[in-house]
Amino acid sequence: MGDRAAAPESAVEFFAALHATGVVRHGFVGRIPGLDVATDRAAALARLDAAHGGVRAELGLAEKAFATAEQVHGEEIAVVDESLGEDRCFAGADGVVTNQREVSLGIYVADCCAVFVVDPVRHAIGLVHSGKKGTELAIVERAIGKMQEHFKSAPRDLVVQLSPCIRPPHYEVDFAKEIVRQARACGVEQVQDSGLCTACDLARYYSYRAEKARTGRMLALLALA
Repeated sequence: MGDRAAAPESAVEFFAALHATGVVRHGFVGRIPGLDVATDRAAALARLDAAHGGVRAELGLAEKAFATAEQVHGEEIAVVDESLGEDRCFAGADGVVTNQREVSLGIYVADCCAVFVVDPVRHAIGLVHSGKKGTELAIVERAIGKMQEHFKSAPRDLVVQLSPCIRPPHYEVDFAKEIVRQARACGVEQVQDSGLCTACDLARYYSYRAEKARTGRMLALLALA
């Protein structure tokens, strides 16, 4: 299990492996205490928006363009290699990679895994939504490939961090284990898994399966410092 530092009072967790790179700002926003999100995804995200915006401000990301993905459980990776100028959600994508300092990346999850990818040598980053379907499509491998193609990233230089996600026995597939295997197969040596199950701790995390789809979303955030 990878080292993990947390700030329970603010519902934001931080990962030691990412902090150690010295080139990024990041956070993983868990359940917001007291907020009713027992509704559909769109309504839940609308209710979470103010809290998530506050965390982005706390992390110094509010002035950066916010790049997110539509998240359709597919394999497409959006590449941001120039300034966005404004917030943008990339249609049809489940991950975003960039080398732009004025861009911050965001991925929403509620049992699926948010996979952080950092290249501290080339100063490039990626954030990927990988659940059962995305993992079957090897979306993390695709993100690493995009970083190699567009930013000349070398897999041996990358740091890959897995967020909390659902795991057996609460889910029949251990896709986190497969994500780790895929990353290592690409040549990544520094792969860290939080080892935490979202369905095991509903006081701290949202779980799509445990809460029968009527729940909120955690938000993974990543940006170059």
